[in-house]
Amino acid sequence: MQRPLSCIPTKRTEEWWLQRHDQKMTEKAAAETTDNNKSFDLIFIGDSIVHAWELEGEDAWHTHFSHLTTLNLGYAGDRTEHALWRIENGEIDNIAASYVVLLIGTNNAGHRHDKPNEIADGIKRIIGTITKKIPHCKIILTALFPRSRNKHKRMRIAVDETNEIIRTLANNQSIIWFDINPYFLDDTGVLHESVMPDLLHPNALQYEVWAKELIKFMSPFSV
Repeated sequence: MQRPLSCIPTKRTEEWWLQRHDQKMTEKAAAETTDNNKSFDLIFIGDSIVHAWELEGEDAWHTHFSHLTTLNLGYAGDRTEHALWRIENGEIDNIAASYVVLLIGTNNAGHRHDKPNEIADGIKRIIGTITKKIPHCKIILTALFPRSRNKHKRMRIAVDETNEIIRTLANNQSIIWFDINPYFLDDTGVLHESVMPDLLHPNALQYEVWAKELIKFMSPFSV
């Protein structure tokens, strides 16, 4: 049976993407270690929503994560196969980490209209690669953020169905399920532009919510 495109490591060709990969390889190399000491407290892997910790989320990042050793491996527009190529080609080689936050897959639903099970397969393969390369980390598997105005829209259905599949990948030990989607929605499940202006990307206030909830979530483990 042929693997879905979401599971086939794929290198993008845009100049900015290649430059960012080189930049992240340099950042990572500065913290490489050959012993058992951790290199990073917290690594993020994802798409534009993760990338934007450096934009809309910059203040929240400095407020809540400045005491940690961090690495942001978010790339705007990435699908699962692009993140997979990156982590199979050096971005998490020869390092240790306490936590890896994984949020990826919404572009598979949006760009190519992948089926939820195909998106989940790509995420599963990414988890397997992280586990192989950073065996002692805890993976914080983050629910795909809601998109589109309400639960009846095609894109919302796609991410909701994907979340129902990938949450079963968590074992509450090395892979921990993290879902803050209720914070983004009103009581009827509607997503508003005051939260995500394009009904996809969080505004700065939501990065503050994300950061606070993530720190709280990790606190029992004493990062």
